[in-house]
Amino acid sequence: MTTNSTPVRSDQAQKFTRQEIATFGAVHLDVTNLRRSVEFWQSYIGLQVRSATDETAELGTESTTLVVLHATAKTPFKNGYSGIYHLAIHPSNEVEFARVLARLITKRYPIAPTDHTMSKALYMEDPDGITVEVTLETPERMARLEFGPRGPVAVDTNGTVRAASAALDVEAVLKALPDRDFTQPLADGTKVGHVHLYVSDVEAAHRFYKGLGFLDNMYLPQYGMADLGAGGAFGHRIAVNAGQTHGRPQAPAGTAGLRYFTIRFDTPERLKTALQSVVSVQEQAGGFLVTDPAGNKVLLTA
Repeated sequence: MTTNSTPVRSDQAQKFTRQEIATFGAVHLDVTNLRRSVEFWQSYIGLQVRSATDETAELGTESTTLVVLHATAKTPFKNGYSGIYHLAIHPSNEVEFARVLARLITKRYPIAPTDHTMSKALYMEDPDGITVEVTLETPERMARLEFGPRGPVAVDTNGTVRAASAALDVEAVLKALPDRDFTQPLADGTKVGHVHLYVSDVEAAHRFYKGLGFLDNMYLPQYGMADLGAGGAFGHRIAVNAGQTHGRPQAPAGTAGLRYFTIRFDTPERLKTALQSVVSVQEQAGGFLVTDPAGNKVLLTA
């Protein structure tokens, strides 16, 4: 991506390689009411319950767990702290995305349909106030992002300029639907496509995720933000923001929010290199738990 007036550092040589260096495994969330949160993820988003106990629930597609809920929180999500900004579920195609949109509209769930040009997105809050995004990746529409005196604008491949977060053409999205069956769960191929974090120091967070091997998409510390990709055409995999949370710690214990998220590297060698970049590692079943400078926990696997 390029800009008019603000330089954006970018690892262009590696940005569009075919295979990404890492993908996401399950995102673990602490919630206040397990049954209510399961209802949200199942009935509104379209995930399936893969297993459940009185204290936890695993949800995802038929073959893959995407979200794990833990009934450990005592209070809802609190703004103004380091932690989760939002997690994003990425359906695999336009039909799947349109079905989620139609289901949310039919159920009258409050959403913010947004067109980022590089993606089409639906924003909403879960029952605890954690922001959730459902995203259709459309990097083929994006030519560049420009930063001028009025802030960021997206320029698509046809030369059309629009706000970086414009209103989504809902009717156009719904035209992809082959039927009016809004009850179908999200199909295999759906994934956790990106994680957006609040951090206390954007430069420290940027160094941490760069150290794990992620690549610059945008690095704008003057705006309190950084955006990193994993080597593919969609550069928005891990984003960090400190505009509202600079110098702020994690929320008090017992607050609903992020427990940890999972990064899966494409090779054991890549995982080994990533682990060499962190100061403290806790080995546990399934991987290695590390903590970023803002206190966000990440499980690294291969």
